[in-house]
Amino acid sequence: MQYAPEVFEFDVDGLAYVKDDSGELLMTPGATVEIPPHLRLEVIDAAQECPGECIHIQRTHDGEPLSEEERTALR
Repeated sequence: MQYAPEVFEFDVDGLAYVKDDSGELLMTPGATVEIPPHLRLEVIDAAQECPGECIHIQRTHDGEPLSEEERTALR
């Protein structure tokens, strides 16, 4: 949440969740949102620093996880 508060928000349970375009928390396991291009670096940093390793970034066109090389190239 500290990296991209426009994308993540804490709920009363103390866990962070992704938010949809309207700001509603998506609490279903595996919920996904499209990341605005101007926030992609912040979300990559959030995924890298997440202590629970629970932020997964995947490509839009095929749903496959981004590789480390792809993450580095986006920087």
